[in-house]
Amino acid sequence: MEKYRCRKEGENFQKLVDIMERLRKECPWDKEQTNQSIKNNLIEEAYELLEAIENDDDSAMVEELGDVLLQVVFHSQIKKEQGRFDINDVIENLIDKLIRRHPHVFGGVDYSELEGEDHLKKWEKLKQQEKKRESILEGIPARMPALLRAVKVQKRMAKVGFDWKDPAQVMEKVEEELNELKEAKTPEEVKHEIGDVLIAVTNLARAYGVDPEEALHQSIDRTIRRFQYIERKAKEEGKNLEEMSLDDMEQYWQEAKSKGL
Repeated sequence: MEKYRCRKEGENFQKLVDIMERLRKECPWDKEQTNQSIKNNLIEEAYELLEAIENDDDSAMVEELGDVLLQVVFHSQIKKEQGRFDINDVIENLIDKLIRRHPHVFGGVDYSELEGEDHLKKWEKLKQQEKKRESILEGIPARMPALLRAVKVQKRMAKVGFDWKDPAQVMEKVEEELNELKEAKTPEEVKHEIGDVLIAVTNLARAYGVDPEEALHQSIDRTIRRFQYIERKAKEEGKNLEEMSLDDMEQYWQEAKSKGL
């Protein structure tokens, strides 16, 4: 049964690769694309997959995982046509990396006594040695969303002890950065200090064990719900939002907040 399943999966994957190759030859749109022209599609598809995961929507996950897989096959096919690499190179590289980074599974090394955090440190050390990195901060994608990138940088630094454990200490740092923002004079100084405030607040979230990305998403959702409440109230009164005063909108905002929106 397992052998049949593997064979079926292999056949389906090859069919996908063959379809992509044909689309590149016969579809005018697909034929015109480059790695650069479709690069942002991968980001969009990844976020759509993330939403499906958060909603625990299996049907949507099947679709969005397929869309992410399509991007991998699409990019690989373009490079195959250029004679640079193909999907097999991608898969073989991944297989080699998984085996190399799991010596406790494939190499006879016993990590059974390591706790979860120690295991992650071992993983990071293997990656750093493998890629011959000079700094523990190398390899963090510059194009990551800024908040996620900030968390990743801070977590890497925390692994060598450059971190505050006490939220009160981090709160002091947030207040320090806010005071520096108040003293900023030029637009460039304001930009600089706002960045420092955001970094400090990200650290504060981590100190409290809160995922800052998730916290911000939830806050945005609340903002949307409360503003939509204001819109409904304006409609009930037969007004356009532009006709409402800021005090009136603030009143309805607080009303929405009291309702748990």
